[in-house]
Amino acid sequence: MRLLFQIDTKDYNPNGTVCFRPSVRAIIIENGKVAMVHSEKYNYYKLPGGGIEPGESKEEALMRETLEETGLKIIPDSIKEYGYVLRKQKGKTEDVFIQENYYYFSQVEKKIESQSLEGYEALEKFVLEFVNPAEAIKTNRNINHGPKNQIMIERDAKLLELLMEEKLI
Repeated sequence: MRLLFQIDTKDYNPNGTVCFRPSVRAIIIENGKVAMVHSEKYNYYKLPGGGIEPGESKEEALMRETLEETGLKIIPDSIKEYGYVLRKQKGKTEDVFIQENYYYFSQVEKKIESQSLEGYEALEKFVLEFVNPAEAIKTNRNINHGPKNQIMIERDAKLLELLMEEKLI
């Protein structure tokens, strides 16, 4: 899978403790709009997805996380690799946090199921929205999102820009 870009804050001790957390993200495009999770509490957009659990394939994690966060059920045969983003920054409890974020194009079934949000996701009031990518970028970059991790928010804004540059949206 190709490396799309890297985000390296260089604010960590490279010789310290490391947390490695791979994740997956779904790119679901319908009528020029992208399925995104909107945090109503902090007003930012992110592509649906999350961490890969032990013993889980990337595709299994993609389907599970997308269903949990949005209620959208991915059609397994529609999953196609796009690329990954490498993110390095100071961790919360460890010296270095490294995350490979794997992005996949996906199509979904028409019926939307119920969300199954984790604690912080429910507190942030995650909702599914099909949004114009330029609107999501503008929101992610021009609004104060409080205590949220701006690097994560910028990552998906930059990914949307890349999709637009490559004329995939």
